[in-house]
Amino acid sequence: PHFQEFIYFTNNFSMALATQRVDVPVIVDESKCLEKCSACIEVCPLDVLVKNPETGKAYMKYDECWFCLPCEKECPTHAITVQIPFLLR
Repeated sequence: PHFQEFIYFTNNFSMALATQRVDVPVIVDESKCLEKCSACIEVCPLDVLVKNPETGKAYMKYDECWFCLPCEKECPTHAITVQIPFLLR
């Protein structure tokens, strides 16, 4: 995951603090996502994927992913990528 970093200095020591997450684990490539398809939404056990009412494309509405991968495996156009954290691989 990528975090916005803020640097603070204390006694000549600097440390980056992750204070805000700027991406989500499930990335949808909108150029590949089909408006009429809802395969990823139907297979997600946590219902974290939904359709954007403006574009008709899927996106991750809630950041509660279990990294179980059915959304990625069932996507017929390979528009879904699940970014599994390094320690869970």
